[in-house]
Amino acid sequence: MKRLARAFHEGPENREQLISLLKDAKAQDLLDTEALSMMEGVLQVSEMRVRDIMIPRAQMVVVDREDPLEEILKVVVDSAHSRFPVIDDDKSEVIGILLAKDLLAYCGDSTKRFYVRDIMRAAVFVPESKRLNVLLNEFRANRNHMAMVVDEYGDAAGLVTIEDVLEQIVGEIEDEYDFDDTSAILKKSATEYTVKAHIEIDDFNEYFGAKLSDDEFDTIAGLVTNAMGHMPKRGEWTVIDRFRFKVIRADSRRVRLLEVKVHPKEVP
Repeated sequence: MKRLARAFHEGPENREQLISLLKDAKAQDLLDTEALSMMEGVLQVSEMRVRDIMIPRAQMVVVDREDPLEEILKVVVDSAHSRFPVIDDDKSEVIGILLAKDLLAYCGDSTKRFYVRDIMRAAVFVPESKRLNVLLNEFRANRNHMAMVVDEYGDAAGLVTIEDVLEQIVGEIEDEYDFDDTSAILKKSATEYTVKAHIEIDDFNEYFGAKLSDDEFDTIAGLVTNAMGHMPKRGEWTVIDRFRFKVIRADSRRVRLLEVKVHPKEVP
């Protein structure tokens, strides 16, 4: 710590110098890789805005306030999410948030009348331009886990969760998509798979009997990023050979999880 304090004695003049000092500290074994990554994430969060990480409206999983319990339960099971925006009849406005755990009181009790509006929580709305560090403080202070993002006209543009913000700092957080750490590929159906993006191309080729090139990149994440021509965001997809890669999880630094669909005639 004394050596680190000496490194900061004169004080960096800008963000770039600060990051350079942190990297020097890591090179001298004063910080480990994870600590350096988290510090860079903290600095990054202070510069990023909600629009940079939000889930676009077109990709939101929502429920209608008039939906019966059976339909809502199907949405909950299929998505495995814990919170859902509730939309009005004409699907133009978000009127609240439904927590999956609040449905438990109605399961197995056919005599209890179910109305979404009776159990939905108030929705929190934030502008696209809000900085992530400010939003994180608001999440902590108000104990909220999800906020609806609105554009300059007040229309819903998407949503953001506290997990989305935290992942910019600490990296991947386990959720409903995670599976056995010893495996990088999870078979969901005859043609659909969930694949950890860090899997090496050689291992991917061996599993699928494919011939994707590893001349320029070692991992599937590198191959997908190169194919898209930019750092992919959640929901974006591309086709390489006979595979359709859709980004399930990504942050501003790397692709983490992919949905892979294979041409049915060529599935192993």
